[in-house]
Amino acid sequence: QVQLVESGGGLVQPGGSLRLSCDVSGNIFSIVSMGWYRQAPGKQRELVATIIPGGTTNYADSVKGRFTISRDNANNTVYLQMNSLIPEDTAVYYCKILARIGTPNVYQYWGQGTQVTVSS
Repeated sequence: QVQLVESGGGLVQPGGSLRLSCDVSGNIFSIVSMGWYRQAPGKQRELVATIIPGGTTNYADSVKGRFTISRDNANNTVYLQMNSLIPEDTAVYYCKILARIGTPNVYQYWGQGTQVTVSS
């Protein structure tokens, strides 16, 4: 079984910062990628950022220069540092990994989501 436990969401004023954390546990043979997605009310879930084991990162245009994704390999934790937050960043943020569990097959795992609200 694979478990993703998220933390760090909350209410913050525009211009403020938050750091989201996602702790990954379970019998994982290898991780293909880790990432963060978000979904605002009435909108589709969208990609925020991804990172692969080699360190390559990818960001949505809307968050480039403001958000940073990183991974703690020793502790199997992925972070999303969010700076210069704006109201449009308000959404439920989800952690996702693609991983192999002792098999060539790749499986997708999601966290429970954490609410981020940017408002005065």
